[in-house]
Amino acid sequence: MNKIAVEKDIGSYIGRLLRENFGRGPGHVLATLSYPFLAVHLSNFLSPIEKSLIANNNSIYVHKTRDLVMETLMNDIITYIELTMNQKVKEFFYDWNLDCLTGMFIIRLDGHQCDHVSYPNKENVEREMIEISEIAQKEPEEIYSHMLNKRQLILVRKGILIRIEKEFIRLGFKENLMIAKRNLEKTLLKERRKHFEGHLNRKVIDEFTFWNFEEDSSYIILILDS
Repeated sequence: MNKIAVEKDIGSYIGRLLRENFGRGPGHVLATLSYPFLAVHLSNFLSPIEKSLIANNNSIYVHKTRDLVMETLMNDIITYIELTMNQKVKEFFYDWNLDCLTGMFIIRLDGHQCDHVSYPNKENVEREMIEISEIAQKEPEEIYSHMLNKRQLILVRKGILIRIEKEFIRLGFKENLMIAKRNLEKTLLKERRKHFEGHLNRKVIDEFTFWNFEEDSSYIILILDS
């Protein structure tokens, strides 16, 4: 299959799988293949039960329930992608924005160089991200970014964990650290949103964050307006 057919096929499969397991699927699923990444953006994704939980300030239970379901679904999705594309999946992460009813899966395929689709003011955007990293933990040892498609910008950081964070991970507090880092960095991203918009000359309408603690790397995806 060509690139467009692969994106459509995987997007349809994921939409159907989520519908079968959550009772209601996303209103729209957009899969984007930009090597080595396969990004899957979900919109209008919230079941009636989840909506009720959020209305009663119980969004933590929505996250916990989704985590439990995703433990199984991730294996199904990885198997389907590997069979469809005849390629190995190296990483799979997901994040939700319950306020916007959106979600994002980021899948890194093994054995591919980055497409590196550049964009205007790339250095300024990366400098902005470095400053956020310095506030949250420390300057990354490596950073790069590129456009996945016309509306999705990915920023990749490596070497950002500080020693106390590594110790928390060693002691088994990985989940708590993940929640804390996600909350902190999303807050900082929102505080700096105007800065990013100035560099990109586009509105930023959503942010997603992902970490691989074992490899000391992080992915951030900014969703831009059309």
